[in-house]
Amino acid sequence: MKNMHKYLWVLILINTTILANDSTGYVSTGGVQYLKNKDIQMYSEDLFISKKQIKVDYQFKNLSNKDITETIIFPLPKIENYFESDFADTEKLLKSFKVQVSGKSIQPKMHVRTFIQIDDQSKPIDLTTEFQHCGFTEKEMLNPWNREDDQYDIFEEKLKKCPRPALQKVLARYQDEPIRWWSQVIYSWPQTFKANAVTKVQHQYVPLVGGSVALYAPEDSKTYCMDQNFQAGLKQAKSQNAAYSALGYILTTGANWAKPIQNFKLIIERDSNELVSFCWLGRVKKISATQFQMIEKNFIPQQDLDIIFVQKF
Repeated sequence: MKNMHKYLWVLILINTTILANDSTGYVSTGGVQYLKNKDIQMYSEDLFISKKQIKVDYQFKNLSNKDITETIIFPLPKIENYFESDFADTEKLLKSFKVQVSGKSIQPKMHVRTFIQIDDQSKPIDLTTEFQHCGFTEKEMLNPWNREDDQYDIFEEKLKKCPRPALQKVLARYQDEPIRWWSQVIYSWPQTFKANAVTKVQHQYVPLVGGSVALYAPEDSKTYCMDQNFQAGLKQAKSQNAAYSALGYILTTGANWAKPIQNFKLIIERDSNELVSFCWLGRVKKISATQFQMIEKNFIPQQDLDIIFVQKF
């Protein structure tokens, strides 16, 4: 049977959050997104989220009578090289990223892209080719993820001395301020969806977790849907001003498949010495002392997740 070859662009919508100097920043990660395709359905999604691990089990159903082969692309967020505060453990995410297809581990190919941002209103410009021609190795281009602070001045001097016209045109916009450049990691692998069959895909990784030394109301209350019951729990635990951790997960990408997700399950786990809050439109069931479960049928995600974990005193 003749295969249908296309490109499957698996995108993560990036929601960047950089908190105050006494805080740790994080960026949301998420699952796979598929450009609208009438033949591929995300039949089920089984999602587990904790501060230590994100694990997703998918079942994709090929609704057609032909095999469909795609190149799956899974981009991680763009991370800035210049930063003034602490940041989530980005290197741990890279080392922990794993993919399995039908129970077999695969090694996705890693691509590194670099960008320079001119100002806060502009999107970062992809200058990967210019960085490569300027002698940047893949390891050096990964520096925003590896967080080697002592290399920043060396890289900036390297950029300023590079004669590439396209690069210097962008750098001309900078005066005395530091050059803001970004790095993005993109994983890719070929995937065949067999005709009239279900393909199981699993990926897991350590999430990017941020936080702060204290809650900031009312901003945090709105972001994490901290309702009256949660506020009462904070008061009982004497945690109104406690330190907290937070992470984000992109759910809305699941709305881009051929049909709604027929079977969706989400489990969020907190530590035993924590309170947890997040926004959810449906029913939330507590299934253990530390786990909360949400089950939906014919699910079309309408919002992303921002989860807060507050320490008890």
